[in-house]
Amino acid sequence: MQLTRGTQLALLCLLLPITVWAAAAINQLDGHAIDLDQIMQPSSATHLLGTDALGRDLLARLAEGLQLSLLVGCTVVLFGGVLGITIGILAGWMGGWVDLLLMRLADIVLSFPGILLAIAMAAMLGPGIDNLITALVAVGWVGFARLSRAQVMSLKSSPYIDAAIANGLTAPAIALRHLLPNIAAPLLVEASFGLAAVIIGEAGLSFLGVGVQPPNASLGTMIREGTRLMLVNPMLVIWPGMILFSLVMAANLLGDALRDKLDVRME
Repeated sequence: MQLTRGTQLALLCLLLPITVWAAAAINQLDGHAIDLDQIMQPSSATHLLGTDALGRDLLARLAEGLQLSLLVGCTVVLFGGVLGITIGILAGWMGGWVDLLLMRLADIVLSFPGILLAIAMAAMLGPGIDNLITALVAVGWVGFARLSRAQVMSLKSSPYIDAAIANGLTAPAIALRHLLPNIAAPLLVEASFGLAAVIIGEAGLSFLGVGVQPPNASLGTMIREGTRLMLVNPMLVIWPGMILFSLVMAANLLGDALRDKLDVRME
């Protein structure tokens, strides 16, 4: 199977994160181990990318931050997608006051800048990974809801839906058997772009101090800690920035490739 250009570029962007993760797995160093005798060391055979201001191995912390970004991103997309798709299908199928109520709720969420709303919720809930995921899910479900609602409204008057209703299928059965398979393609594209947005959101909230807390490693917290020492060791900022850039670019390129592959209007 021949890969599209977008997919090839996405895989190329993932080369750096995969290399960092594999090198950290081979070295098996603890990213939380503080060694005050090894503060701000350059690259060496023991510490391939050097150490930070507390003598912790930078490669191990990059791998931990990478895993955390992907964990938070995939979790938020999964729960936000399930919540948003459920709300969107319900609004599109029921119509009337149900549609009006749910879409006005979505409009209220959209009326605030997403990152500011996430910051406010994370600040109210308190720092921590669980609260960070909750705040990002509360913001990220809207795109799935609006997209699935629009798709359902265009499909619910189709002949095969009328046939399913005539055969006595219930609304949940119609949603699972007929609606979801037919709206899956645009939702996959939305999930890919949403993953990129969540990764940036997690890094931004952690950078501001309302996301992942030390000693846990996050790309955002690593960039924040490295900004104080940029003139001494700029690699403390460059490395996590490059990993973050690679992840976001890969997710966006994958979304473009999926859109071009799955959108029949492009043919």
